[in-house]
Amino acid sequence: MKIEKLREMTSVELVAEEKKLKNELFNLRFQHVTGQLDNPIKLRDLKKDIARVKTVIREKELKSVEG
Repeated sequence: MKIEKLREMTSVELVAEEKKLKNELFNLRFQHVTGQLDNPIKLRDLKKDIARVKTVIREKELKSVEG
């Protein structure tokens, strides 16, 4: 997921996206444990996407406090 796309989203959309990604991460971890995960790199990529979303949420929080 591109950071530019995330910065265009509203705070509500970002929180919803974070929740969706965390749910997907849970499902991938479950597949990994049971041996059904085809591509374990998806776990790493999903964690990075969650971090990007959290970063943009924090940027928006700081921006609202400053200005």
